[in-house]
Amino acid sequence: MSRLGKSMNAQHADVVAFLIRQHSEIKDLFAEVEAAEGDAREEAFRRLVHLLAVHETAEEELVHPYVRQVVDGGDGIVDDRLREENEAKQLLSDLDEMGSQHPDFLKHLEVLRKDVLTHARAEERYEFPHLTREGDPARLTKMTAAVQAAEKMAPTRPHPGVESATKNLLLGPPMAIMDRARDAIRKAMGEGR
Repeated sequence: MSRLGKSMNAQHADVVAFLIRQHSEIKDLFAEVEAAEGDAREEAFRRLVHLLAVHETAEEELVHPYVRQVVDGGDGIVDDRLREENEAKQLLSDLDEMGSQHPDFLKHLEVLRKDVLTHARAEERYEFPHLTREGDPARLTKMTAAVQAAEKMAPTRPHPGVESATKNLLLGPPMAIMDRARDAIRKAMGEGR
């Protein structure tokens, strides 16, 4: 399906379905990075970094606060997910600095892949079912558009330690500007990272 088709379908899906679809895209991107070599690996890794960064930011700004609000025991569920997100952001940041051509890149990518996919399964098992059961269906559908908007404004690189909605709202916009400027400069200079 084309990106436009995905986008149009996502507008009518609830946020849980949208995020689960992104989890699948993330899994596919890990496989693409692992299978690619040279510039193709770097390009696929850039897409993975971007998707992980915007995905987690949107969850932290919108989904997790709503879970805290409507799910009995939501604070504990979200705190566990935020701890996982922080660990993954640190690993992703380290990999980003290392670069996809580093001899140990694939070994470290495998650790990140396992952590990220474990985190996604935990969201799908412990957070999303509660959200679907206890959240307002109309709000969950509207949250999809809000998540997509948040992703357009989110930083494009990992920032460990910025896992709360408050920190994302305060620090996210300036970090997003810096990240996007850095991305544009590197692209103009012909650098992958």
